[in-house]
Amino acid sequence: MTSDLKKMYRTIVDDHFPDKMEICFIQSDHRQTLLYEKVLWRIDDVEKGLRYGENPGQEAALYRLVNGNLILGETETIQPGRYLVSDIELLQSGKHPGKTNLTDADNALNILRYFDDRPTAVIVKHNNPCGVARSDTLEGAYAKANMADRVAAFGGCIAVNRPVDLATAEAVFKQYAEVVVAPEFEDGVTDLFARKKNLRVIRINNIGCLNEFVGKRFIDLKSLMDGGIIAQWSFVPSARRKEDLRLAECEYKGAQYRIQREPTEKEYEDMIFGWLVESGITSNSVIYVKDQVTVGIGTGEQDRVGVAEIARDKAYRKLADRYCFEAHGIPYNDLKDQDQKSDIDARVSTQKGGLIGSAMVSDAFFPFRDGVDVGLREGVTAVIQPGGSGNDYQSIEACNEAGATMVYTGERSFKH
Repeated sequence: MTSDLKKMYRTIVDDHFPDKMEICFIQSDHRQTLLYEKVLWRIDDVEKGLRYGENPGQEAALYRLVNGNLILGETETIQPGRYLVSDIELLQSGKHPGKTNLTDADNALNILRYFDDRPTAVIVKHNNPCGVARSDTLEGAYAKANMADRVAAFGGCIAVNRPVDLATAEAVFKQYAEVVVAPEFEDGVTDLFARKKNLRVIRINNIGCLNEFVGKRFIDLKSLMDGGIIAQWSFVPSARRKEDLRLAECEYKGAQYRIQREPTEKEYEDMIFGWLVESGITSNSVIYVKDQVTVGIGTGEQDRVGVAEIARDKAYRKLADRYCFEAHGIPYNDLKDQDQKSDIDARVSTQKGGLIGSAMVSDAFFPFRDGVDVGLREGVTAVIQPGGSGNDYQSIEACNEAGATMVYTGERSFKH
């Protein structure tokens, strides 16, 4: 039975999707058509597209846009030929990539496009980032992103915005990853990665001009269980600079409420960094950021208080695991010495999971102050959120009481 279960993950599923696909939008006698072609790769003399879909046994196909352009109002789709994940260059792949490999890579690039001025690393698992970090070197950015959630990063997709140097490659080699995405790989890197046969090594030259995709939209299609389709423009965060934010203020029952403290430059940097990372996270979500590194990421929950608590709890657990791994070379959960565990727990508790001085990021408004209070009790000093709740005054009061600051983006950032 065990061997049969393992076999299903190695089996390549034949897909019966056609070589070409057209999507046609018709308004009266005006027709706009998008033309796609299926992507195939030859690996070990087998020409095939996606290995399988989200699960073994699910047929799937990847199509790239090769012709056509959709214009609705004043908005138009990304031009054909501006390929990223839909036309990847597989430098190494012991087996064909699956749907999850490519959607993870896609969301990593979705986040990475906003950070072209400094070395940045994004690690994605199950289409959500588990660690995002910026640093002065690529090796430093990767190390920080990996340690932000070393456990979740296991088997993830690593995307970076600089050529992978040997120092970074050696750090990556020590971990288990499914995919590495970069604009280029320096001498000796691919030889090192070749020792991991099933690691997908992907070169995307357009990462060099990834910032040109900022503000660009595509048609986001969601298929329903009855065959229906919802079409929408992809979300583009418009709050991308300090000037796009405003200090939180509101009126409630004739009284004016306003944040008393302006953010520092560092707080602005962390809030903007977190807000742009937020655009690639499944909603309902809350994250914490410090020094342009994700500290705790809460995703896909039904209530805002709950997800704020989950992100907080993860920050504590991940910091404990990091300290244990750095000191003893093993995961925190494998540590048997109770005195050593107590020392780590005390250190993490004193630092409140690394949340002291962090920024709290929420993809939608806080309906009550209880969500903001979760972060403020841990030492959060800055909050960024869309604003617009009837009870915004509660969150403003909570921040003022704690000496924290808060800004509004004026836009929601849901992703489902």
